Amino acid sequence: MKKTMCMILSVLMVFGFASCGQKKQEAVAEEGFSPSLDTSSTCSIRVAGGYDNFEALEAEFDRFNEYYPNVELMYTKVDDYNNMIGTVLNGNDTPDIYINYSWMYGREQYQSSIDHAEDLTDPKLGINLNCIRSNIILNTPDGKLPMVPVFSNTYGMLVNKDLFEKEGLNVPTTYKELLAVCDAFRKKGYENPLMGFSKEETTSLFSLTIYPYFCGTIANDAEAVDKLNSLEASAGEYIRPSLEKIKQFMDDGCVNLDACAEIENNYEAVILRFFEGDIPMMTCSGDTVSGTKKRESRSEAFIANPFTYAFVPVPMSDEGANFLDMPNLQFSVNKDSKNLEMSNEFMRFLITSSELNEMAQKKGLMSPTNDLSFNSMYAAFGDVPKSRVLSPEVIGLTDDAVIQLRMAVYAVGTGAMSIDEAVANYGSFEQ
Repeated sequence: MKKTMCMILSVLMVFGFASCGQKKQEAVAEEGFSPSLDTSSTCSIRVAGGYDNFEALEAEFDRFNEYYPNVELMYTKVDDYNNMIGTVLNGNDTPDIYINYSWMYGREQYQSSIDHAEDLTDPKLGINLNCIRSNIILNTPDGKLPMVPVFSNTYGMLVNKDLFEKEGLNVPTTYKELLAVCDAFRKKGYENPLMGFSKEETTSLFSLTIYPYFCGTIANDAEAVDKLNSLEASAGEYIRPSLEKIKQFMDDGCVNLDACAEIENNYEAVILRFFEGDIPMMTCSGDTVSGTKKRESRSEAFIANPFTYAFVPVPMSDEGANFLDMPNLQFSVNKDSKNLEMSNEFMRFLITSSELNEMAQKKGLMSPTNDLSFNSMYAAFGDVPKSRVLSPEVIGLTDDAVIQLRMAVYAVGTGAMSIDEAVANYGSFEQ
């Protein structure tokens, strides 16, 4: 009996120690970042970018200083950033960390921005890339990672949730539901159930609604992507389904172009028009959404009658909406930094779910992390099935091909061209 009891107690103790060890590991995991360098270290880290101000990043500086109080971190704006960053990196006063963009890959004029970047896949750096959605982590052909996303972007529509609730309607998730909702709102006295910017082709409502749909039509067709990127005239046939869809969209009466033409730009004017409170749905990009919070106080209508709103995908097919997942802003570490070790330490601190989510929420942009449920503004995109989450960079589309689509869909959407004319003009549109 004594031996049996001793054996039982021994087993319980082993399980107890194992449980304690597991809890300790879980606690460490929950704590996230822990310093790996001397916390009394003294140095200066400079981050360069094109934003006028970067309050969300500066808040991260403050949080990092809780671990390293003697490290000075500063953000510097570079005028004409895209054209000047190469010159800055080749100068004497180079930044330690700098903003980068994946569209710079393969472009000779931006090669310096890629060449100066440290390979962030190096396991010695300890950067947790697994917390970021894999389709927006864009490696170079040789497998290196010169930059890592800190924000992401997509296209969709702002929805006035209070209006949907008031009228007993659900936010649409398929094209048929979108048509039904627009019709229901019109019958209830809403003249413009769905609006968007239409004065210019750049980020027009036509591009915002059809680009995710278009990506779905060619996502698994490498030959189509090659021809589209080569701007072959025959590649116009690959955009025909998207042109037919936008023509259907306009013919179905979802949009009043005359009303949309009153919107001056696709940023502040879009936001302030939406804040008037009589528009159930307003197409825009995630960049536009990022400016909503600051502009609530600039809208007399919103101040007088505030309402809840969110950003959701535009469902352009009966199978459901596509989530066009794109990196917005990416950080690179200057491999020639005089404070390379501490620069990498800051990146290790920043590239965690908690810090990236915190910074994205402050900036008002979509987080690049795997979990979008933390932010009610973007939560709907996290519900899109993985099979409908698409990345233009992964598909391989170039900016030149996207410009051709954008011009074509704008011409058809506004009635300036027929579908056949737009198809025939692929490759010859001039921005």
